[in-house]
Amino acid sequence: MSSLRTRWTRVLIGAILCVAPAYAEVTAPEYHVKAAFIYKFATYIRWPAGATTDGNAPFVIGVLGDDPFGPILDEVVRGQKVQGRPISIRRLAEPDDARACDVVFISSSERQELNGILAAFRGTAVLTVSDIDRFAEMGGMIHLLKTGDNHIHFAINKNAIDRAGLKAPSQLLRLARIVDPSPGGTP
Repeated sequence: MSSLRTRWTRVLIGAILCVAPAYAEVTAPEYHVKAAFIYKFATYIRWPAGATTDGNAPFVIGVLGDDPFGPILDEVVRGQKVQGRPISIRRLAEPDDARACDVVFISSSERQELNGILAAFRGTAVLTVSDIDRFAEMGGMIHLLKTGDNHIHFAINKNAIDRAGLKAPSQLLRLARIVDPSPGGTP
């Protein structure tokens, strides 16, 4: 099973890296790969009907806290759409600003405030993604993690995704490490 998961992870990473030819090398810098993952998560996850009041509104990906991507995230999504909507990237300083987003990447600069930030998202259909250590175990939805061999993998807290009314397809779940929140994490 592990070799199958490894093979599928490589296939997904290969597909993600083909989003733009500039990112096709396996040795792409870490945040190029993470930006591509965020875009692909947005294309796989399904939001509940009525999550956006205006069907013509942009699909918003927010970066909360210090921005580790610089222009990379903007470049990855340039000209792309999610659910037929053009993508807009917003840099955010406050969790309240992030509630208007569809996806929010929570920067490691927000580690000390993470429990409060995740609490602010309860009851919203906002997909939370981060590379903060143990993010999914603490109640976040998708944790991007870098392994010792410099590959990016991801863990999913399916309970958090389900509570938000989002749907993660089985093909995405099969590639992820599924985690349950820890007793000390955000429920």
